[in-house]
Amino acid sequence: MNTNAVSDAGSLKRGVALLKILATAGARGCPLSELSVKSGMPHPSAHRILKQLMAERLAEHNQETHRYKIGPLAFELGIASSTMHDIRDLCEPAMARLAKETEDTVYLVIRSGFEAVCMHRREGSFPIRTLVLEVGSRRPLGVGAGGLAILAAIPGEEQKQIILRVAPHLSQFGKLTEAALEEACQQTLESGIAVIQNRVSLGVTAVGVHFKDSMGQAIGAISVAALTQRMTPSRIRSISERLKSGAEEIEKSLRQRRQTFSSSPSQLP
Repeated sequence: MNTNAVSDAGSLKRGVALLKILATAGARGCPLSELSVKSGMPHPSAHRILKQLMAERLAEHNQETHRYKIGPLAFELGIASSTMHDIRDLCEPAMARLAKETEDTVYLVIRSGFEAVCMHRREGSFPIRTLVLEVGSRRPLGVGAGGLAILAAIPGEEQKQIILRVAPHLSQFGKLTEAALEEACQQTLESGIAVIQNRVSLGVTAVGVHFKDSMGQAIGAISVAALTQRMTPSRIRSISERLKSGAEEIEKSLRQRRQTFSSSPSQLP
């Protein structure tokens, strides 16, 4: 066995784990102690890998605050891959309409492995904003309304495996348990909508609906978050119908884009 290859693979995995945490931390960044706890790495290991990430411009260190944040190369790589993976342009019309009609905040989350990543946010005109997710932030699938909508749409054994993988992290979110998440998935599947109330943010209720790609896989969700006092049962029903229409519009756009790519002449010589 090539021990160097095994070591390199382990370092890469730990580096990616740190990058995910830094992406969620945003511009404020994270101290080394927090990165160590969240990643499960000893301080020396986390510090060594951070130095490697900094050397490649994937991480930066603020000498005054002693915090680390994601580096400029991550942004550059994101720009390079956006034409292949970015669907914000397809979701924007539906999200803009939802924000205008509901006057509340609309979110787009995309599945990334066992996590839901916030890709886009549209703020409504209601004076009190419910900004519970930053663009680029990550949560385990099933925690927020969008992530729960996606998780509930994933069938059978795959859903069970995801719940097992995210179970150790659930207690950070309103003392959510594995059993409670399983029950929430069942309720979401039966009702067709995901509803989260006061779980992650006190006083906030969110409603989410998943959408599928052209292959029928649940890849993302749109959700609306508002003050709980605004989210009466009748308003939740109204928002749910609007979300379902928005999800159908996004799915149609995804199918059309796939057809366009499929019919385009090959660029190869």
